[in-house]
Amino acid sequence: MKQKYDAVRSGWLRKYVFMVLLVFVGLVCLYNASLFSGGLPRGDDSFEDGVDPVTGRFVMKKDFDELLEDEEHNPEVPKGIPVCDLRYSELIPCLDRNLIYQMKLKLNLSLMEHYERHCPHPDSRFNCLIPPPIGYKIPIRWPMSRDQVWKANIPHTHLAKEKSDQNWMIVDGDKIKFPGGGTHFHDGADKYIAAIAGMLKFPGERLDNGGRIRNVLDVGCGVASFGAYLLPLDIIAMSLAPNDVHQNQIQFALERGIPATLGVLGTMRLPYPSRSFELAHCSRCRIDWLQRDGILLLELDRLLRPGGYFVYSSPEAYAHDVENRRIWNSMYDLLRRMCWRVVSRRDQTVIWAKPLSNSCYIKRLRGTLPSLCSSDDDPDATWNVQMKACITPYSAKMHRERWSGLKPWPERLTSAPPRLTEIGTSVLEFQKDTEIWQHRVNEYWKQMKSVIHRDSFRNIMDMNADLGGFAAAVEDKDVWVMNVAPVNASSKLKIIYDRGLIGTVHDWCESFSTYPRTYDLLHTWLVFSEIEERGCSTEDLLIEMDRMLRPEGFVIIRDKPSIINQVHKFLVSLKWDKWSTDVEPRTDALSTSDERVLIARKRLWAEI
Repeated sequence: MKQKYDAVRSGWLRKYVFMVLLVFVGLVCLYNASLFSGGLPRGDDSFEDGVDPVTGRFVMKKDFDELLEDEEHNPEVPKGIPVCDLRYSELIPCLDRNLIYQMKLKLNLSLMEHYERHCPHPDSRFNCLIPPPIGYKIPIRWPMSRDQVWKANIPHTHLAKEKSDQNWMIVDGDKIKFPGGGTHFHDGADKYIAAIAGMLKFPGERLDNGGRIRNVLDVGCGVASFGAYLLPLDIIAMSLAPNDVHQNQIQFALERGIPATLGVLGTMRLPYPSRSFELAHCSRCRIDWLQRDGILLLELDRLLRPGGYFVYSSPEAYAHDVENRRIWNSMYDLLRRMCWRVVSRRDQTVIWAKPLSNSCYIKRLRGTLPSLCSSDDDPDATWNVQMKACITPYSAKMHRERWSGLKPWPERLTSAPPRLTEIGTSVLEFQKDTEIWQHRVNEYWKQMKSVIHRDSFRNIMDMNADLGGFAAAVEDKDVWVMNVAPVNASSKLKIIYDRGLIGTVHDWCESFSTYPRTYDLLHTWLVFSEIEERGCSTEDLLIEMDRMLRPEGFVIIRDKPSIINQVHKFLVSLKWDKWSTDVEPRTDALSTSDERVLIARKRLWAEI
């Protein structure tokens, strides 16, 4: 009897111990799930049944507050940032077609609204790290990258097949190569560029015209070979294309180390100030220039400097069939009413020039369309501003000077531009700013000298560019800089363009319009302080910076000590811990308070 009791008692104990262990394992799993749930979109109301961006599995909507409870108890310590599912390796949050579908937006496809920015609600942003594709390699360094990139980094070869007869790109083993061709320049962009210069009768068939042509806008740029072959002439192009049926064209451009950005001539103004470019270019860019009373040509008119050129290579310029003749005649009539004139026409290309003054506008018959914009319209306001079907007249001070009275390049870089007075900055302040940033950049490079090489950087972004002093200070290096003017300082972007640099307006509470892994160096000055004052998330911005930053790339964060201390806590979670340094810089005339500089390097994913 005792043996039977002992056996029953022993069996009951085993069951009890098993149940305790089962409960314990369940609690451990629940705890780990609370850590991993950080990669889900935040906010119960916005998360619907669908695919988890971290695991890639189908999940049902539920209350995640319990899973995040531990983080709420100790919010100062990051609990780790998970990696998104591999299907999101090319995610551009504000240009995400899946998001447009989920939000059920009713967009006008004929106006290209589906290629414009549509951002997720802050509570719905992914807070996981974007992974590189399988087999990703550190990009080929400039200048070799102009002509070839690793196929594994952008594993898309459909353009090579689709444009095989136009020499856009070819697949060669583990690389994709770029012969320099285009839809209208199969024999090479260099010959095409020289031909344009010849049409304009520029000395030596050099399109830079002695430094007078510096900033170019290339719309519908393809893989940006036109912009690539302008660089030896000291011309910098903002190569622009949407994320359309030719997906990844801008990604290829940036991987090659060519200045480029995602954008579209749709319904909103392009994020550039008025009178920013000496020349605009469209080579078979598939844009309907006649739509909506010529509003897209009027946007180019806003962006061109006095006397600026529009180079147009398209069948309408040379074909003799009925439809192309109709388009040409309508386009010619519209541009005549805009006071543009044809300066040259040869083979497949026509070049128009914008007027130098307001005199032609004044002489037009009453009621002629397009009309002049009203005096209260700000031609430099661009962030979330609708295009306007009107002509932007010149101001009284600027209308008599070709190229807005700017010096030729490279003198233009350090000469005080006339528009300084429009932002209330003196020539002395401008010169002091240039001097200070030269010293700051020299100090940055001294801090990094043990871990960088001459070709470590090519694509650089200055996330709060101010007057462009940072970019001016690195001009002697073989790099280009995307100068970003935050929305609260957008008026300064015109100064950046007047210095012969390029940039854009952006709100850092939102994601930037670029592919993942496109910049070697990100520089921020007081950006985190600014978004913090507006109630935006530091963690969101850090994750966005990581999305844009290439593996083994660097971040330079200059901000208040409290901000730097906060960012320090995320370095391991972000995998920015390959190398870092933290210094207290010398106080200068631009210092608004105590500042510290944190420089950190992102790891190559394969090392993790």
